[in-house]
Amino acid sequence: MKPDKLPRKSMVKRIAFFGDAAVTKESKVYQDAFEAARILAKEGYVIVNGGGPGVMVAATNGAESVGGSTVSVTFFPEHATGFEGRYLSNVTDVEIKTGNYIERIYRLMEESDMFLLFQGGTGTMSELGTAWVLAKLYYGHHKPFILVGAFWRPVIEAIETNMLIDAHEMDVFRIVDTVVEILPMIHKMEESLARIDHSHCQHCSESVFMS
Repeated sequence: MKPDKLPRKSMVKRIAFFGDAAVTKESKVYQDAFEAARILAKEGYVIVNGGGPGVMVAATNGAESVGGSTVSVTFFPEHATGFEGRYLSNVTDVEIKTGNYIERIYRLMEESDMFLLFQGGTGTMSELGTAWVLAKLYYGHHKPFILVGAFWRPVIEAIETNMLIDAHEMDVFRIVDTVVEILPMIHKMEESLARIDHSHCQHCSESVFMS
């Protein structure tokens, strides 16, 4: 039987995992993603990923190790040579097929209430940018995200120092150094979301990314 421990009023029920597709089972990134998914699935969260290898299959395997629920959003990269759009070993409870990479990113975010970003490359950076701009646009009704790993701190510091980043943009995410910090941080972020004044959020009702 699938775990179901979430409070009825929980704002976060489905969590997407983003990160490198090339990491192996021996890597710390894979092991962290596996353990994060195991912890969260055991608490009743649905684990969502892109259906590929690396961090994606680690999320599926971690969740299924405790009988958790899993969803993948895939695409078949006919014109994206070498990109792992779907991985035969990543078998989830539900698979949602999309037509291309961009469609897959947006569908992953539509199917989730929160995002975890592990170490990765340009794909992970594109997912970070997409999650970040949508969170700013729909601030107050946004979907927050957590950056997993201490390496993110100098990355974000460099972006904040050199780019035009405002206070709301810095408020939509948190950084955790270790996997064990993720679950407590989710609870804290839900509390923060509940306290945001939604009255000044223009056009929020039009957002397909609302929970």
